[in-house]
Amino acid sequence: MATFFGEVLSVYSRAVEEDEECEEEEDEQIRREIEQKRCVEVRWLSQTEVGPLPCSELIVAVGPNATGFVSAYVLNSGGWPAVAYLSLWNERSHGSDTGEPSCVLYRQEQVLICQCSCYVAEDQLFQWAEKVLGCVQTRGLRVTVLSDCSAAEYKSSDYLSGSSVPFLRCLKTDTHTHTLACPLLERPNISTGLAAAVLNHCQVQRIPAVLYQCFSDVLQPDSLSMQAYRPAVSAVLKLDQSPCADVLQKIIIPGGSVQSNLYT
Repeated sequence: MATFFGEVLSVYSRAVEEDEECEEEEDEQIRREIEQKRCVEVRWLSQTEVGPLPCSELIVAVGPNATGFVSAYVLNSGGWPAVAYLSLWNERSHGSDTGEPSCVLYRQEQVLICQCSCYVAEDQLFQWAEKVLGCVQTRGLRVTVLSDCSAAEYKSSDYLSGSSVPFLRCLKTDTHTHTLACPLLERPNISTGLAAAVLNHCQVQRIPAVLYQCFSDVLQPDSLSMQAYRPAVSAVLKLDQSPCADVLQKIIIPGGSVQSNLYT
């Protein structure tokens, strides 16, 4: 817009400014709703048993073989009632919205087991670890984390033959002084994901913890890979020596037979 003296003035439209403000408010509201939806919540199954619970051992199982081993060799023996579950939502895991919870906490006396069979997004890892550790009293607590890992991700200068797979490697916090069930994870290998988030939380809070990673060359759970966790868990719990064949079959072949066909 030009004045009588030739000066050019900028013209602002109040309507445009109001539209931009409305869009910003809508975007902020959408962001808040998404953040709230992605929150990790602990839902206790009993009003009388609510955390933080007194606990001396916490076992966290992440991945098909880790959760399968716990189901077959620990929970199958009975006496492990579910006390809580974790509710979460993200693009790949809808938590309790799909039916049965995929992150469940079981308890027997002074031992708590957390089974996680769902995907936890990167922005939910810290929150998940904080919520799980918040379920127990950390004084006198020792944490054992079981996690699956592909053997293809293992870096070694030596040749890795098929006969040496599966195998265990571990990482521990500075305060963990108990005997380890396997060698430490060699450099430059690293641990990532949910298991690493739990170990990192324990390191910061000075909680004795050890992470056992099973390196396997199969994508689906199998009895050999599950057995690799035995020395790690037997140091904490008395294990079922011979689980029922039906139980193992349900874990190894979920939902019936698996079709080994490239086109199905």
